[in-house]
Amino acid sequence: MRVSQLLTGSLLLASFMLTVQAHNHKKSADIVDTAVAAGDFSTLVTAVKAADLVDTLKGKGPFTVFAPNDAAFAKIPAADLNALLADKAALSKVLTYHVVAGKVMAADVVKMDSATTVQGQDVTIEVKMGKVYVNGAEVIATDIKASNGVIHVLDSVIMPKM
Repeated sequence: MRVSQLLTGSLLLASFMLTVQAHNHKKSADIVDTAVAAGDFSTLVTAVKAADLVDTLKGKGPFTVFAPNDAAFAKIPAADLNALLADKAALSKVLTYHVVAGKVMAADVVKMDSATTVQGQDVTIEVKMGKVYVNGAEVIATDIKASNGVIHVLDSVIMPKM
């Protein structure tokens, strides 16, 4: 599958999600409300609340969020995930490691080899065999627009150096 095919499929998914979002909200939703409306980010939303990052991600931005879906969080052993959710400082580092300042659309992501996260460390971006990866996690959906940025969906949680 080529990058253009991946992006086209992802754009179709994003268009569908935006249609659902537009139907449910009179004004464009922010990143948090967009994630809630998508229905596949309940663990991420729980983590954002536990880290007290809701107001930040509802802020002006713009932000680019490489958002792990619920299946991505399910790959983490339950005891490890529960320990992370209980450690606000570590959780905040992990979550902000998934956020890049600015609105970086998929067409621009594929031209990058790294990006500096809000957490302060860089993530590595690679295109292999038509698929985009951030620190080895596959980007499985792109360009989910929000009023204060954009969401790209990851199939795994990426971890910063602690």
